[in-house]
Amino acid sequence: MTQRRHATVRRLMDAYGRTHAEEAGITLRNTPAPLYRLLALCVLFSVPIKADIAVAAARALFAAGMRTPRTMADSSWQDRVDALGLAHYRRYDESTATALGTGAELVLDRYRGDLRRLRDGADGDPERIRELLREVPRIGPVGADIFCREAQAVWPELRPSFDGRAREAAARLGLPHSPDGLARLVDSESLPRLAAALVRVARSGKAVDDLTS
Repeated sequence: MTQRRHATVRRLMDAYGRTHAEEAGITLRNTPAPLYRLLALCVLFSVPIKADIAVAAARALFAAGMRTPRTMADSSWQDRVDALGLAHYRRYDESTATALGTGAELVLDRYRGDLRRLRDGADGDPERIRELLREVPRIGPVGADIFCREAQAVWPELRPSFDGRAREAAARLGLPHSPDGLARLVDSESLPRLAAALVRVARSGKAVDDLTS
């Protein structure tokens, strides 16, 4: 890596390299509860809403005890609406409360509450993982990309996961814009943070100028 690229990556990670899971208080491990909380966070992100509101909504749901598929499914629809309201998750609160409940039931029925069984069912195929994720209510391509971007920390077969927005931001920063090229910039443990940082740059109107000036 050239000195210029090294400096850009360092500034990028320092300024923007925090995953959404970290922001939502999820310590991601390859165990059922944190994997489910990541899925719930992705459901919250799967509507046109500000990232900080989606993260706040996840924190409110978890603080209200809805931290596993069982506790989410056992909560009432109104409990979920109320938690989303505390985070100012408006317009989509009622439909999202329904999607969270239905999705929790699907995870319980199909995977016995353990998304590692989804992974096993995909037989190590990243595209199949994405297909199975999209069977969860409200999870579309964006939500599946977010899940894979974050879960690559604990599911190595997803590495490297950089969606189109991340690759576009990398190109604007003068960095490699292929997943394999980006993966060579950091160690494997830092891939989720790099991907999250690039997505934040893609959303910002002035981040590229700040990072390259």
